[in-house]
Amino acid sequence: MSIEILSILLLIAMFVIATIQPINMGALAFGCTFLLGSLIIGMKANDIFAGFPSDLFLTLVAVTYLFAIAQINGTIDWLVECAVRLVRGHVAWIPWVMFVVAAVITGFGALGPAAVAILAPVALSFAVQYRIHPVMMGLMVIHGAQAGGFSPISVYGGITNQIVAKAGLPFAPTSLFLSSFFFNLAIAALVFFVFGGARVMKQKSAASGPLPELHPEGVSASIRGHGGTPARPIREHTYGTAADTAATLRLTTEQMTTLLGLTALGIGALVFKFNVGLVAITVAVALALLSPKTQKAAIDKVSWSTVLLIAGIITYVGVMEKAGTVDYVANGISSLGMPLLVALLLCFTGAIVSAFASSTALLGAIIPLAVPFLLQGHISAIGVVAAIAISTTIVDTSPFSTNGALVVANAPDDKREHVLRQLLVYSMLIAIIGPVVAWLVFVVPGLV
Repeated sequence: MSIEILSILLLIAMFVIATIQPINMGALAFGCTFLLGSLIIGMKANDIFAGFPSDLFLTLVAVTYLFAIAQINGTIDWLVECAVRLVRGHVAWIPWVMFVVAAVITGFGALGPAAVAILAPVALSFAVQYRIHPVMMGLMVIHGAQAGGFSPISVYGGITNQIVAKAGLPFAPTSLFLSSFFFNLAIAALVFFVFGGARVMKQKSAASGPLPELHPEGVSASIRGHGGTPARPIREHTYGTAADTAATLRLTTEQMTTLLGLTALGIGALVFKFNVGLVAITVAVALALLSPKTQKAAIDKVSWSTVLLIAGIITYVGVMEKAGTVDYVANGISSLGMPLLVALLLCFTGAIVSAFASSTALLGAIIPLAVPFLLQGHISAIGVVAAIAISTTIVDTSPFSTNGALVVANAPDDKREHVLRQLLVYSMLIAIIGPVVAWLVFVVPGLV
């Protein structure tokens, strides 16, 4: 058996094992890196670690550390509370507020499962309270999280942009972000009307009363081990008087400085083009110095499982590149002589595999396969990367993914099986239709 085939089989084995067993795929990847790189190919350790994504490692640690501080000191709760108060008297706004808040949270660097874990409980509670279809509310949260997921300072965006930049391909971080945002926005609009949005728009104004508890007990356990940030219970929310509303929405000193820090991160990364990881860790350390007790709890909340997963997969892919596997696969793809077909196949591969495996890990594995044929210049690299990235992440609605599982877990008991079945059907359809639409929108117009 050739080394190229063996390395591919090892990669497939990683995804299969991590899907059926609670084993971190990154740990499996590091083990396979040693087997393939050191024992089979005979690479030196320095050559293996040359593929370790140190820049991305810092970015992942820094943004999840900063987000953990913002969650612990109540800044995220404050933002959610401000958002949900906007829907008072406008039931039809509720799903869209959930979409926007999810997009903002992931756009500032939070992991998708963390945003869904925070918002799914309140979204599903609103669905019950105002008779909104629970599947619609769950999908609005998930697609909102995906809409912001490719911002230049997000985890998905960081992974994709760094892989493309390292390969020497033309890339446009803002274009990737806007492509994902508007694609998911269009899906959200379709979801809104398919699942009863027209009826919700005719519904009477929301009655005053208590807002649902944002983080019921058990949410933290439901996402532990999947790279999400455990949600923190918060106080009871009520509409009350104007004075009560002002009191509940009053910012503490920690929350105000955190908002300033998040703003500084956005300006530093987007306007001044500073390294996202360095800016994020600097802001996080500054906030930790202002509140040392918060710092310890935040470090515990850093998504180390996701950091390990990404670092392991990308390091293994680096060994695959040195073994010639990427060129081997790319040459096989290129031999088809049909760039459009190749791009479509990669989009379908990303969507189908991601429905059962980690989208974060798959992004680090599948985009490098497209690099060699993109370097030939027959087709727009920016469009193909956007199509692959979108196809790989829009299927996170699957009940087999963390996001879909969180929606099912927070659905009302009497509707949980119904929600599960509808999410399965929806995910199947989106895995088939989504890649085709992404291919038609982003790839076909870029054919040279």
